[in-house]
Amino acid sequence: MLLIACPYCGPRAEIEFAYGGEAHIARPGPEVSEEEWAAFLYLRDNTKGVLAERWRHAHGCGRFFNALRDTRTDRILETYEMGAARPDAKQGEAA
Repeated sequence: MLLIACPYCGPRAEIEFAYGGEAHIARPGPEVSEEEWAAFLYLRDNTKGVLAERWRHAHGCGRFFNALRDTRTDRILETYEMGAARPDAKQGEAA
């Protein structure tokens, strides 16, 4: 079982969490075109390596936080509170 370290509650089983997609994405304003809105909703980089993701401790504190996860190994390298800057992580650290 995978343990995820909630920055507010500490390590918990993965079944307590909900994935929320890629983190640090700026939501466009209401003035954008249909094409720009569709790109915001559906187009992502599909990163191979370290990706910043948004998670929610759904069956715990209920709070959102961010995590750095290596998409090649599914290993979570670090978690951090919403609003904090993305920690520096090198692509090859998570082998």
